[in-house]
Amino acid sequence: MTGAGGEQTDGQEVFTGSFTQQEPIPDEAILAASEVLRSGRLHRYNVGPGEVGETARLEQEFAALTGARYCLAVASGGYAISCALRAAGVEPGAPVLTNAFTLAPVPGAIVAAGGRPVFVETGGDLTIDLADLETKATESGARHLVLSHMRGHIGDMDRLLACTEALGLVVIEDCAHTMGATWRGIPSGRHGRVGCFSTQTYKHVNSGEGGLLISDDADTFARAVLLSGSYMLWDRHIAAPGPESFAPILGDVPNISGRMDNLRAAILTPQLKLLDERCAAWTERYRTVERELADVPGLHLFTRPPEEGFVGSSFQFSLPGAAPETLTDLVRACSARGVELKWFGAAEPHGYTSRYSHWAYAAPPELPATDRTLATLLDMRLPLTFTLEDCALIGRIIRGEVQRAMASTG
Repeated sequence: MTGAGGEQTDGQEVFTGSFTQQEPIPDEAILAASEVLRSGRLHRYNVGPGEVGETARLEQEFAALTGARYCLAVASGGYAISCALRAAGVEPGAPVLTNAFTLAPVPGAIVAAGGRPVFVETGGDLTIDLADLETKATESGARHLVLSHMRGHIGDMDRLLACTEALGLVVIEDCAHTMGATWRGIPSGRHGRVGCFSTQTYKHVNSGEGGLLISDDADTFARAVLLSGSYMLWDRHIAAPGPESFAPILGDVPNISGRMDNLRAAILTPQLKLLDERCAAWTERYRTVERELADVPGLHLFTRPPEEGFVGSSFQFSLPGAAPETLTDLVRACSARGVELKWFGAAEPHGYTSRYSHWAYAAPPELPATDRTLATLLDMRLPLTFTLEDCALIGRIIRGEVQRAMASTG
């Protein structure tokens, strides 16, 4: 792979690549998409007698990949979460717990399902605080948790499941950033009742937009299929339970259309074969940046536990105690040298980056532990169009600018 590379400007190294440029869609996927376009049969249920459509095939293959019994392909990761919540029995106005450190589609999906987001504090390792989870569950009476593996950080799932079982919580996993990741060898998305994934451009497989949900729970999954807009064609799903799961609920579940089409499915299925290779390549890039930033005074790196088989498609670090103006200047200085950092402590949302206090519709309370964590948290994408040499250069630029920022503050 040829990387973006860098150049020297005024005696400084400058990175010249794009943090939003993804890899090309594989030739096999382009061919499959072309065949769907030539057929004119883009709708998932528009198939001939005995024919298996591309969407049904994708569901079957993703279920096999994750070890799940059932899989449903839908229009987006956010839709997958809201569909899962409805299927799992969230009632209008019901409290639904979720991490305070997440992105806007997660509380948006809770609201779309009729629920009320209840934010749980985030610990210093960027994962959900289990003590606050117990407190918020008890205080709110919530019966559901959307567990967001935000930016690919998987918390201690053994402790979390023990906690949620004791509290009687139904767990819906938001795995938008953890497709291909594991905890103690178990694939992300296989710990809760439903695992929800995104196939948006910046995720681990790319169809522009799209989502997948997996489950072993036949009743919940049958409801999800009907909610997604199957009409009376639910029996065309391969990775789904039998008619005994659908018969008792036909007519009771509304059609809230959010299906995936055969075109996007055709683009995705060949990419599943590349997932392990891509995940390893992302993590190699992550470790390259990490090595460059090790032992920089004032810079905190997040330790990844040995039980976590993480995917390093993005990178996070913090500058504990740094003032807002220091972080603003650091982001600006790195940008001038071609490195795009996102700061989760900014007063106003920017681009794709926002935090819980920006979501006024959810009436969030103050969360001091989360505020302390996010106040100095910095984040960046690591697309596979970057080479290891690119990542080393990015790390050197960040290191130099952090050292300069720390020196200027005394």
